[in-house]
Amino acid sequence: MQKRFAIINGDDFGFSSGVNQAIIKAHEQGILTSTSLMVTADAAKEALSLARTHPNLSVGLHLVLVCGRSALPPEQIPHLVDEQGNFSNSSLMAGLRYQFVRETREELREEIRSQLEKFRSTGLPLSHVDGHLHMHMHPVILRILVELAAEFDIKAIRLPSEELGLNLRLESSNLLTKLVWSGVFGRLRRYGENLLKSQGINFTERVYGLLQTGCVTEKYLLNLIPQIRSDVVEIYCHPAIAINGEPLNGPPTSGEAELTALLSSQVREVLASNGFELTNYSLLPKEQHG
Repeated sequence: MQKRFAIINGDDFGFSSGVNQAIIKAHEQGILTSTSLMVTADAAKEALSLARTHPNLSVGLHLVLVCGRSALPPEQIPHLVDEQGNFSNSSLMAGLRYQFVRETREELREEIRSQLEKFRSTGLPLSHVDGHLHMHMHPVILRILVELAAEFDIKAIRLPSEELGLNLRLESSNLLTKLVWSGVFGRLRRYGENLLKSQGINFTERVYGLLQTGCVTEKYLLNLIPQIRSDVVEIYCHPAIAINGEPLNGPPTSGEAELTALLSSQVREVLASNGFELTNYSLLPKEQHG
C-alpha cells in the first residue's frame, strides 16, 4: 500500500504572541507538525525561543515581501519599502512593481538574502520556504530563491495547489475570489513545478489552504481529508489566540476556529483512517511531488 504523508503547517510564526501560543499549543496538543517563521515580525524573538524548546517542530522561513517589515534598512531598498521599512500592503501593487520596475530586482535579491541570513543566524535547520500572502510564488522572487537554494540549503518550497471543484463542493462562498486565485496560482504552480524540478527542490503534490484562507475549520477538514486523492500533501492554516491589544493576522474569530480544528481528535482520527502519516518537509523522502 502506498504510504501517505500530511504536513500540517501554521503560518505567521512570530507575528504576535497570540499566534506563537496557538502554534505551540497546536503542536503540543494537536496535529501541527510544521511552522513558518517571519524573521522580521514583532514576536519573532519569542517564536525563536519557543522553537528551540520544541525540537520536533519543523521551522521554515515565511518570506515577507508584502504587508510587513524588511530585514534591511529602508535606505538600502528604497524601491521596496517606505521610510519606516514597511512593504506595500497591496499584493497586486507589490507584484506589479516587482515585475515591471527594473530597480526592484537587485533590491529583492538583497532583501531575500538578508531574510535567509537572519533565519540561518538562528541556528535552526531550514525546513522549507514559503511566503506571506504567497508572494514567494511571483516568478521574479521564485527565481531568486532557486538561485540562492544551494547557498542556504533550501530543500523544499511550498507551491499552492488545490482542486477548485473539490473546494467549491465543500464551501461555495467567495466564488469570484476563488476563481481568480485558482486561475492565477494554477499558472504560477505550473511555472514553479518546472523550475523546482529542474533544480531538485522538493514540493508536495497538493497544498490545501489558499482557497479556504481563514476558514480551515474542523468541519472543513473532516469533509476534505476523505476526498484527498494525493499521497503527499500540505495543509496550512493561521491559528491564533486573541490577546487584548495585539494585532490579529486574520478576522477576529478565524484564528481560534483554526486552532480548534488543529486540536480536534476527530481530525486526527480521520487523517489516520485515510492512511496519512503526519510529517514535515524535513522528513519527506526526496522528490515526493507528482
